[in-house]
Amino acid sequence: MGLLIASLAAGCAPKAPQDAAPPVEEQVSENLVPDDAEALEPEIEAAPEVAPGEDLTQTEQAVLNQRFGLLFDLEQHESDEVELFFTYYNHKARKTMARWLERSQPYLPYVRRVFTQYGLPQDLVLLPFVESGYNVRAYSWAGAGGMWQFMRGTGRLYGLKSDWWIDERRDPYKATDAAARHLKDLYDKFGDWYLALAAYNAGEGKIARALKQANCDDFFELTEKNRKLSRRNRLKRETQHYVPKFIAISKIFQNLDTLGFEPVSWDLEDEVTPVKVPGGTDLLALARAGGMSWKEFHDLNPAFRRQVSPPHMEATAYLPAEKADKMIAYLSEPGAQPYAGYIRYRVRSGDSWWRISRRYDVPINVLKSVNNTRSNTLQPGHYVMVPGGGSSKSMIASASESPSSSASAAKTRAIAAKRGNYVVRSGDTLWSIAQSFNTTVSTLRKSNGLRSNRLKVGQKLYIPNSSSAATKQAVKEAEKVKAQLVQYKVRRGDNLYSISRKFGVKVSDLCQWNSISTRTTIYAGQKLKVYVQ
Repeated sequence: MGLLIASLAAGCAPKAPQDAAPPVEEQVSENLVPDDAEALEPEIEAAPEVAPGEDLTQTEQAVLNQRFGLLFDLEQHESDEVELFFTYYNHKARKTMARWLERSQPYLPYVRRVFTQYGLPQDLVLLPFVESGYNVRAYSWAGAGGMWQFMRGTGRLYGLKSDWWIDERRDPYKATDAAARHLKDLYDKFGDWYLALAAYNAGEGKIARALKQANCDDFFELTEKNRKLSRRNRLKRETQHYVPKFIAISKIFQNLDTLGFEPVSWDLEDEVTPVKVPGGTDLLALARAGGMSWKEFHDLNPAFRRQVSPPHMEATAYLPAEKADKMIAYLSEPGAQPYAGYIRYRVRSGDSWWRISRRYDVPINVLKSVNNTRSNTLQPGHYVMVPGGGSSKSMIASASESPSSSASAAKTRAIAAKRGNYVVRSGDTLWSIAQSFNTTVSTLRKSNGLRSNRLKVGQKLYIPNSSSAATKQAVKEAEKVKAQLVQYKVRRGDNLYSISRKFGVKVSDLCQWNSISTRTTIYAGQKLKVYVQ
């Protein structure tokens, strides 16, 4: 999906991102569009022409002639523009319109409540149909996002955060509140709702300059004079069509039953409980605490771009009301933020998941899960998150010990070996052990005098503040995790080494589980046992 960032005017018009940043909170220019982004449907940007034989029925003509809401008596020229879109969404794009109506049902009641609170006309709840077809995952070619299609710059002005971790333009609740405030500001400036709508599309500055040069204060008069304006101030075709399209969709929505559409239900709103989650919260574990799959959780929380909440800020999660108690209880547990410390690693030429996994001693499947991807390829210059139990500073610092600390580390290792209360098993990593015992990688390394993250099977480790009973329980839990068996079907081109890399396991373990040797030939279609964490 070739979604590009363009540089245009203010408001919800395209803007070039301006990214400057402190290390943890930095906004990066790459990966600005989430992997699950959906391009705007062609019916959003269509400039329809009436086809032969597409005359309106008497019923449709009667609906078109009705006057209500924001509408005033239109001249014939303006009515022709409205009729063009009214015909298009009733005939050629009818199935698309029906799909948009169905998709809007969970959000319409909330949008109406918010707009009522701000004293805005109820007709404006239909604006997301014009912007995105009520699609919270929609992104335009210019980088506008969410059902209200905020550009990143405008979103930030109204408190919507957008970075590598989260895109609150996709939060239907926060974005709706922001849109209400933005529309109110535009109306306060122009004193006319049609001009406010045009400014929402093209930008406040663009409309102000065009009105000044045209010496008028009416949207339709402005469109008539558009050709005489300078190239800089001239309205684009999209903006000229924006208001007629809104009027046409408004007329359809107000007469769904008459026009043969299924009426929308106002009883399908998702009952959610908004909850503040601390930075670095394991969102996948939070979902599972409520018996939800990641897809179910993400459908309610499309703003999150990773399976971890932004480590540098508190974020809002929307939990199903009937499951909120269990999920809130999970958030109060000490292990709910296992990624509060992390390394944000910039991918270099020649890097692979396997190389990063070895470097930071984190299983490949964990790396992919945390970064919300299934792809085996990495792009140089992009970033991946490497989870850790402590702060990123402590993890980086521990990798660069001074020579003077060597003797002290050796002494610590000797003491740890004597009082060791955990024996390293096949598949263990410092990260997985830290998670099992509710501690951090940094703490384990300091307590055991370790200078790297490498472990040997049979090695004894000392787990601070861990009773023998707790140790047994943790080992038992670890065994459950390791016992998850995957029956992998060998694909063409696979070999033992590539399969072991794919699952983050050792070739020797793969051979042992399947009673084969490293010299054994495997073939496409064969099934291999793989025990994964």
